[in-house]
Amino acid sequence: QALSEISGMGGGGGDPQGARARPLGKRRVDMRGFCKPSNFQRSPYLSARGNIANVFLGSTEEGYKAYHADKYDEDKNPNGIINFGTSENKLCFDLMSKRLTQTDMNVVEPSLLQYPDWKGHMFLREEVARFLTYYCKAPAPLKAENVIVLNGCGSLFSALATVLCDPGEAVLIATPFYGDITQSVFLYGNVKLVYAYLDSKITGTSTRPFQLTVEKLEKALQDARAEGVTVRALILLNPQNPLGDIYSLSELWDYLEFAKRHELHVIVDEIYMLSVFDESATFHSVLGMDRLPDPQRTHVMWGISKDFAVSGIRFGTLYTENQDVANAVASLCYFHGVCGPVQYKVAQLLKDRGELVALYWINQVYLRANHARLKAAHTYVTDELKTLGVPFLNRNAGFFVWIDFRKYLKTGTFEEEMLLWKRFLDNKVLLSCGKAFECSEPGWFRIIFADKTNRLQLGNVCPPSTTAGMQRIRKVLEEREQEILAEEKEQPCQSDQDGKADSTDEVIFVSRHQEPNCADGSNLGDLIGLLQQQMRSSDWLQKNTEKAEQFA
Repeated sequence: QALSEISGMGGGGGDPQGARARPLGKRRVDMRGFCKPSNFQRSPYLSARGNIANVFLGSTEEGYKAYHADKYDEDKNPNGIINFGTSENKLCFDLMSKRLTQTDMNVVEPSLLQYPDWKGHMFLREEVARFLTYYCKAPAPLKAENVIVLNGCGSLFSALATVLCDPGEAVLIATPFYGDITQSVFLYGNVKLVYAYLDSKITGTSTRPFQLTVEKLEKALQDARAEGVTVRALILLNPQNPLGDIYSLSELWDYLEFAKRHELHVIVDEIYMLSVFDESATFHSVLGMDRLPDPQRTHVMWGISKDFAVSGIRFGTLYTENQDVANAVASLCYFHGVCGPVQYKVAQLLKDRGELVALYWINQVYLRANHARLKAAHTYVTDELKTLGVPFLNRNAGFFVWIDFRKYLKTGTFEEEMLLWKRFLDNKVLLSCGKAFECSEPGWFRIIFADKTNRLQLGNVCPPSTTAGMQRIRKVLEEREQEILAEEKEQPCQSDQDGKADSTDEVIFVSRHQEPNCADGSNLGDLIGLLQQQMRSSDWLQKNTEKAEQFA
C-alpha cells in the first residue's frame, strides 16, 4: 500500500494549495518532497519495506553526498562545499573536547561493559532526572523511574510512534518541521504524519508569521478524521525547528488542552532548550508547568547533541509518567541502546551543576560561552541578510535562521525553489530548502549559523582564494536578481507578482519575537528597521515612486 502511494504521488510542484487538496492517503508519505516516483525502480533484492527505506534516501542525499565528497577545509580544501544545511553546533569543540577528556571521564568499570537495564543505567537516569528538574524548573523533583535513555531523539520518535500508533495511523504535526521526523516515525512503525499547515500571513488569530494556533490543529485533525485517518498523537517542537519559535506558557497550555479533548498523546521535543542564546527570550518547558492537562499522555524528549554541541554522541532521553509507555519503549531499547562507557560520560557531564553557582561548569563556563558565540554568529548572518534586503524570522533559539528567498523565484514554484537550492550547491554552499520541512510556501530556506566565523565570513584567517559561506550566498542572490530584472525587461507587460507567493510587503521579519500581549515593548529602532527592510525587500518604493510621478 505504501509503495502504491509513493508511485502515485506527484512531485509537489508549485501548487501548495493543490498539495493540500490531494487525497490524504496520497500526500502523507511525502518523502520530504524530493523523491521522484517516476525515477523509482523497485529492487528485486528488497522487501516492500526495504524498497520504501531505499526511496527515503533518494535525492534527499544529493547535497550531502556532494558535501562529503568535497568538504570545505580552510587549509586543505578552501574551495570545497560549506555545509550550512546540517543543524550542528560547531562553535564549542574547544570547550567540549577539554571537558570530555578530563580524568573523571576516563572510567571503565565491569558494570559498564555488561548488559544494562534497557531503560539505561540507574546512575544515569538519576542524573538525568536531577538535570531536567533543575533546567526545566520542575515544580517538584522529577523521578528517575520515569526516565528512559536511547541513542538519540530520532530513535525516540521511532519508538514512540511504534508503541503509540498502529500501522497506517497518524501523528499530527505543524509545518514547517524538521523533516527527518517523517522517516523516524514511518520506517519502523508505518506511521504517517498529518500536517497542520502554517504560513507567513498574519491574519485572524495569527499575530506572527507561521504561528501555530489551536484552530489550525483542529482543522487538520478534523480533515484527517473526515478522510478516515486515525490520529493518535501530536508532536510539538519547542524551540521550533526550523522557525526558532519559543512557545509561551499559555500557548503550551492551549496545545495540551486541545490534545486532552481529543485524547491525543503529546510528544514534546525540547532538544534545543538550552540553546536559547538571548536573555530577552524565555524558554518554558512542559516539565516546568505546575500541572499538566493529561500527564499520562504527555511525553518529553531531550538530548545532548544540540545543547552540548556533540551530535556525534548519540544520546536522547524520554521523560514520561506513563509506565506502560515507558516499558513499551524500553523493550525497543534493545535496538537503540547507549553503550555503558558513554552513559558514564554523559552522567559525569550532566553532574556539573554543583550546589553553588560559582561551581557550575555548565552555567558559568559552557552555557555562557556557547550563548555568546551563538549570538555573535546569529548577528553576523542576520546583519548580512539585512544588507541584502532579505526578510527572515529573527528568533533567539536554535542554530538556524528561516529565510524568505521568495523574491528570487520568478514563478514561485517548488521546482524553482529546488533550482535555487541546486544553484547554491553549485556555488559550494549547502542549504536546506523549505520543501525539506514541508513548508507550504515555495521560497523559504533554512541556514545554519552555528559555524566557525571563518566559514561565515571572509576574513584575515581565510586564504584569499576562499569565497566563504555568506559571500557565496550573496553572489548567487545578486546573480539571480540580475537575471530576474533582465527577464522583466524582456517581458515588460508581465506582472511582477505573477505566480509568486504573497508580496513581502505584508511579511517583514526583522523584529524580535515577543510573547503575546507584549507588543508595546517594541521600540523606535525596531520600527525604523522594519520600514527600511520593507523598502529594501519589496517593490514598495518603486510602486509609490511611480504613483508620485503620476500626480506630479
